[in-house]
Amino acid sequence: MNISGRILTPNGWILGHLRHDGAHIASIEADPAAPTDQLILPGFIDLHVHGAGGTDIMEGGDAARRVARLHARHGTTSMLGTTMTAPPEHIERALLGLGRAIATPAPDGAQILGVHLEGPFLNCQRLGAQPPLVSIGTLEQVCRWNAIAAIKVLTLAPEIPGHLQLIAELSAMGIRVQAGHSAGSYDEGVAAIEAGLAGFTHLFNGMSGFSHRAPGMVGAALAHAEFAEVIPDLQHVQPGALRAALRAIPRLYAVTDATAATGMPDGEYLLGSQRVMKCMGCVRLVLGDSLAGSALTMDQALRNLVDLGLTLEDASARVSRYPAEYLGLQDRGILAAGLRADLVVLGPDLQLRRVIAGGHHINLAHGVYQDAPVLT
Repeated sequence: MNISGRILTPNGWILGHLRHDGAHIASIEADPAAPTDQLILPGFIDLHVHGAGGTDIMEGGDAARRVARLHARHGTTSMLGTTMTAPPEHIERALLGLGRAIATPAPDGAQILGVHLEGPFLNCQRLGAQPPLVSIGTLEQVCRWNAIAAIKVLTLAPEIPGHLQLIAELSAMGIRVQAGHSAGSYDEGVAAIEAGLAGFTHLFNGMSGFSHRAPGMVGAALAHAEFAEVIPDLQHVQPGALRAALRAIPRLYAVTDATAATGMPDGEYLLGSQRVMKCMGCVRLVLGDSLAGSALTMDQALRNLVDLGLTLEDASARVSRYPAEYLGLQDRGILAAGLRADLVVLGPDLQLRRVIAGGHHINLAHGVYQDAPVLT
């Protein structure tokens, strides 16, 4: 099937036709007569997703597939299912559901590439919306959970005793270890990077902040990181701080940290075992008023980045190419012949017109699960 318009390739824009044959891009050909009012970009890759459509991944069962369907309707073609700090049996329930969704993906949803294990190896001083059920990480525990569903990214507090060694061990396994929910100092952040730390979880949020005499974990990221994730909903991070991070970290990439409230009306929802309230686009704990994930989608993240002044090419890299590079994926994140047919088609207003995930055309007609429950 041919899709025509302005196509963003690794070498820049081409006006022409992209043809996909099944799950892969067959060819990209220039044609000056192709329409100019359609923008064709790589599909979005979201490495931090807790939920959507009234559903939380910690529910287990078929929750992950339901979440993947809603995010696909907003241009996400690949994602990581993200856990919460919880009792081990609750984490394992979520992992079982994720394992099934990884093995048998929903054809009308984003492909779930694996797990982002966010907790329980966190610092109780920087929990944010995570419940106080932290523990010290061990290789044995991670291997047990990795056998249930493949862990691609793992968030921990590197300053906890034993975690530097764990970073080195997990890095050797190919797991991307990130600093998050951390009270660590700048020096502890640098030591973690030297041990193999690959990134930072929702930069600025849930970590020791930056000041000129105590640079903190944020300072370690700004001074040394190649990759970090950030939530560009313009609520978690003030635009000035976001601009500073964009200048400092070469491959800063966007995540949604989306919750069950994503794609839903204002009201109460679950984030793991905790109640959260969505109000005017913001998600907070009902008890404590802390920001608790977001209601962001990746198409809105792209528009927000452009509104901040990024070129569309730069914004696209931060929602597609850089997260793919972070995970070492060579079959997606850019548009080229032979790669997965993961792409989005946008109008001049950057609103979605079409999403294709692994060659499947996603029905965009229902961006919200009308039958999904709002807690009462």
